[in-house]
Amino acid sequence: MNAFLTKLKRFISNKNTVTILCVVIGLVVLYVGYNYRVESKINPQTVPYAKVELEARHIITAEDIGYIEVNSDVLSRATNLITDRDDLIGKEVTYGNNIPKNGLFYEGDVTDPSLSPDYVLNDIKDGYTVFSLSVDSASTYGNSIHKNDYIDLWFRGNDDTNKIIYANLIESIQVLDVRDNKAESLENSGGTTPSELLFAVPDELYSLLIKAQAVGELEAVPRNKSYTANPGETKVASETVRNYILSKSATIPEDTITSNENTNEDNNQEE
Repeated sequence: MNAFLTKLKRFISNKNTVTILCVVIGLVVLYVGYNYRVESKINPQTVPYAKVELEARHIITAEDIGYIEVNSDVLSRATNLITDRDDLIGKEVTYGNNIPKNGLFYEGDVTDPSLSPDYVLNDIKDGYTVFSLSVDSASTYGNSIHKNDYIDLWFRGNDDTNKIIYANLIESIQVLDVRDNKAESLENSGGTTPSELLFAVPDELYSLLIKAQAVGELEAVPRNKSYTANPGETKVASETVRNYILSKSATIPEDTITSNENTNEDNNQEE
């Protein structure tokens, strides 16, 4: 045993042996490192792509997606590339965007449908219409009116003697959404400057509000938390103001268009 250790020590202490060992170890390290770097660059990974052109607001399904292999080196540089199908299926192509056929998916190309500008409009009841009221930070009392709040709408105008009319027109109306100047919900965008308030109102009330804006101005007036927590019926607060607005508006019978169309048809037949 001692003889073996003595020979091993002599072998290791030999300069030529040490040189050869260093060269061999160096070559092994270079070979392993080179192979690792090559493999890390060309090792492909499967990622989804669009099989067809996808337009804005389209909800992505499994049928819309194909799969392609992309080099790892490309993936490492494209940090915002979406590589998981679960991050796509059921998502919506963002507003104002489209994904070309055979295009890859990137963050920002898709969003959750609940963040879509028209998401709040999807559940509007039949017989209801969305009414938009233009506002700014000042008219919302320093942006103190928020989505789902119950507020009042006041009317401002002048009567026939040019006296000011200022009274509550609609009480306990729910704010459907608060939008910025890009039609994005402040709740989702994180913005702080409101541009419009949206309401869902019965068709007859929608007509009254449109006429009110033509005759005078509407002002959103916030109330306290209890007003929102215990909302009353959305209704006209002043019949006097309503009657004044209607007195300034012409009423067109519902059958006017139909009658005109029938008259035109009769005339065509006579010709």
